[in-house]
Amino acid sequence: MVTAIILSGGTGTRMGTDIPKQYLIAGGKPVIAYVIDTFEKSDAIDSYVIVAAPAYRDLIQSLLPAKSGFKGFADPGENRQLSILSGLRLCAEFLKDDDSVVIHDAARPLVTEETLAQIAEKLKEGDAVLPILPMKDTVYEVENGEVKANLDRSRIAAGQAPEGFKFGPYLAANESLLPEAIMDISGSMQPAVMAGMKILTVPGDENNYKITTPADLKRFEGSI
Repeated sequence: MVTAIILSGGTGTRMGTDIPKQYLIAGGKPVIAYVIDTFEKSDAIDSYVIVAAPAYRDLIQSLLPAKSGFKGFADPGENRQLSILSGLRLCAEFLKDDDSVVIHDAARPLVTEETLAQIAEKLKEGDAVLPILPMKDTVYEVENGEVKANLDRSRIAAGQAPEGFKFGPYLAANESLLPEAIMDISGSMQPAVMAGMKILTVPGDENNYKITTPADLKRFEGSI
């Protein structure tokens, strides 16, 4: 079984709006609605949970189809990784260790069914899957404002959401970081790297950007 954890607990302060970016209206519906639609249609995703503050749960419920793969809400945590752990603990009520989870941000509305299918398929071979984008620019190591080295960009990639994980090992990797180390995690894949999980890659999608600024929202509105 593959279950998605949709992260919708962020506040989106860089947007300068009264409500988080994932609930802003674009093309006649909230941004998160596009994510829900894709996960509902995906043959690779069996079910999903949503990490969201109670104040927005009625809105989210109104976006769900009558027959849905939605399994419930989890509470947001103090940081992104604790929000993920909250979603994982909800999933623990119905997933087995060898099931899989796919973690995605509600503010990335252009995720495709193809990407989800690639991740689910690749999870048959490894413990985790990361979509990556190649580095196009020359990359340098910089320390205190001074260039120290020219790095081999063929060995460097930018990671994207959604990321896929074998449920049991990833839950254990996160819980092993409690209570303090989890506060320093900067990306979903980091606990898997630290735990020595086998992490494979699939091609990323440059259109699968995260809406963080008004310019991003305008770009998205122009694409729908």
